[in-house]
Amino acid sequence: MLDQRWPPQAAKKPANVREWLAAAHADVLFEASSLDRRSGQPAIDHLQAALESGAHAISANKGPVVHAYRELRELAAARRREFFFESAVMDGTPIFSMFPRCLPAVDLRGFRGILNSTTNVVLSEMEKGATLEAAVKRAQEIGVAETDPSDDLDGWDAAVKVAALAIVLMGAEIKLSDVEREGIRSLSPELVRATHSSGMRYKLVCSAERTANGVRARVRPEKLPMADPLAQLQGTTSAIRFDTDVFGLSIIEHKPGVIATAYGLFADFIRAVKP
Repeated sequence: MLDQRWPPQAAKKPANVREWLAAAHADVLFEASSLDRRSGQPAIDHLQAALESGAHAISANKGPVVHAYRELRELAAARRREFFFESAVMDGTPIFSMFPRCLPAVDLRGFRGILNSTTNVVLSEMEKGATLEAAVKRAQEIGVAETDPSDDLDGWDAAVKVAALAIVLMGAEIKLSDVEREGIRSLSPELVRATHSSGMRYKLVCSAERTANGVRARVRPEKLPMADPLAQLQGTTSAIRFDTDVFGLSIIEHKPGVIATAYGLFADFIRAVKP
């Protein structure tokens, strides 16, 4: 017999992500919450819930990679599901997927690059004569800087990316606190302009290298000669150079944005569900 009650009863609203996953019978969860660099939450809980419910877990958040990569990877393997996160660093640029699929058996000895668009824009604007405050405002206007740009200016965003790359690609047993970090707040506009006038350029450089004591990871402003390819990167452009036992490989991402991030999620989706 049809339910004659009027108005129809509203469906019960899920109280949490686990109830939502159960009600939706989801095959894939896209996780795109804001980064909490201190804990990686609530993204970690969301991804864990997805995998435990039998769904693939796809994230654009680098926090879970830094704080729970091995646990989530092992859970995904146990449930025969995928945990992918291509958009976590350099948007949809194929970095994390490139090594296991295209570069099997290479030994990654280190990497070096510019991975934070906000500081790159800020330094470019300061070279032109802007104050730090005006340069940050410009970065906010074009959509690369948060309302509170502290994590960018103090090097935290770059440090999380360095840690994620070192953990996944180099197998490093490091924590975020192990990344040597220095932001760009100490660089005055006068110093940035004087350095540029002398034929050099300040950049916030991200790097990691294998040493006898393990992987050393760093984020710090460096004075680069104009002959250095990283010195030529302006505005929102990012780049990274990987040094392997076989060859060096550089990747440059021009004008990243929401579409690039969305593409990374979409590419992960295809990799997850493709037979």
